[in-house]
Amino acid sequence: MGIGDKIQNKAQEASGKAKEAFGDATDNERLQAEGVKDQAAAKAKQAGEHVKDAAKDVKDDLGK
Repeated sequence: MGIGDKIQNKAQEASGKAKEAFGDATDNERLQAEGVKDQAAAKAKQAGEHVKDAAKDVKDDLGK
């Protein structure tokens, strides 16, 4: 996983947390739900990237 992808995913997760918190503070359910959705999407992307990294590590180990 590239460093740019890691940064984007963390930024999306942080943005989602901020949206959720702002939605909570203002009783805006739509914004709160959007924040939760953004966090879930970022975490799913991170999980996918971790799987790719693990597969690459296994491939590298088998090549030795």
